[in-house]
Amino acid sequence: MRSKSRYSAAGALALALLVSLACLRLDAIPALAATPSMTPGPELTIQDAWIRWLPADLPAAGYLTLINTGAKPLNLIAATSPAYTQVTLHRTVNQGGGMRMTAVEHITIDAHSNLDFAATGYHMMLMQATKPLRPADRVPITLRFADGSSLLVQFEVRNPDSSPAR
Repeated sequence: MRSKSRYSAAGALALALLVSLACLRLDAIPALAATPSMTPGPELTIQDAWIRWLPADLPAAGYLTLINTGAKPLNLIAATSPAYTQVTLHRTVNQGGGMRMTAVEHITIDAHSNLDFAATGYHMMLMQATKPLRPADRVPITLRFADGSSLLVQFEVRNPDSSPAR
């Protein structure tokens, strides 16, 4: 009889635990809460988002113009895409008479200003395409900002000379 009461107590404890878990609001636990897709708002506009296509699975580069009409600077801190296994932020600068590409932790878009990636040496390095891409394809890239917001942008794949596909 003693073993029966031991199992009854264990069963009651298990049932109490299950009821407690069923009543628990998962959104009250930050790690389990679904994060809404926040966007930087109407103060950020994207123009001319494109990817320089290269053959033979070579790394590609993504360019765009970010227009911040807001009163505060925005800091782009990362980018991701289901079309590439890795997306990193880079800048090419002239150093000692030679061009040097370096990774950057963030890119600041000042308040009331435009930032043209190509003109300022910024680009996104797009590594290891997950499927073959060709000029004229569209590629989704999610831009992530320091304030926690993100923005999904469709990029057009262009020829190596940056001309649109015909």
